[in-house]
Amino acid sequence: MDTPAIPLAQRFRGYLPVIVDIETSGFNPKKNALLEIAAVIVELNSNNDLEITERYSTHVVPFKNSELDAAALKFNGIDPYHPFRMAIDEKDALDMLFKPIKHAVKRNNCTRAILVGHNPAFDIGFLNAAIQRTQIKRSPFHPFSSFDTATLGGLAYQQTVLAKIAQAAGLEWDNEKAHAALYDAEKTAELFCMVVNRWKQLEELERFNLKEYEL
Repeated sequence: MDTPAIPLAQRFRGYLPVIVDIETSGFNPKKNALLEIAAVIVELNSNNDLEITERYSTHVVPFKNSELDAAALKFNGIDPYHPFRMAIDEKDALDMLFKPIKHAVKRNNCTRAILVGHNPAFDIGFLNAAIQRTQIKRSPFHPFSSFDTATLGGLAYQQTVLAKIAQAAGLEWDNEKAHAALYDAEKTAELFCMVVNRWKQLEELERFNLKEYEL
């Protein structure tokens, strides 16, 4: 991809927002398997608006001796050993996702990526556990900082559940597609872009009103 019209380095203190969603076999990142992961990269366009530029996702083979919670699998509808999942090993999955993220960090003159998620403590916990298991030494992500769209949704749209925020924001939402990593990541990314762009519009309006007042 070409260098963006406006690099993001100055917008988020040198961090590149990357929206991540992870589907798992439970709530314990040390014991339960990471089963599906998606990453969505957002960048500024020529109008200085944030938009989705790249999407990546893959199914993941449960790591050795991981625990598979039946309730979690029923909730996300994943059969970890279904022959058509085309799942890959955890390290291969992270390598596949990290490569384009590192490229995006570089072309935006950023120092690192920062995980954007809906209640991101869950996702960053599983991501860090997978990084540790696979002994990846150079993750593009900040190890603990993140942006939370549940908080942003509460601020901008008075809702904290992703589906309800999406509806309040006027985004399309399909319950049949929800809880698939790429779908949830894309909707989270759309929401994040809307909130950031809405804030920019409010700042521009405030500056305009201030100039009118001064005149």
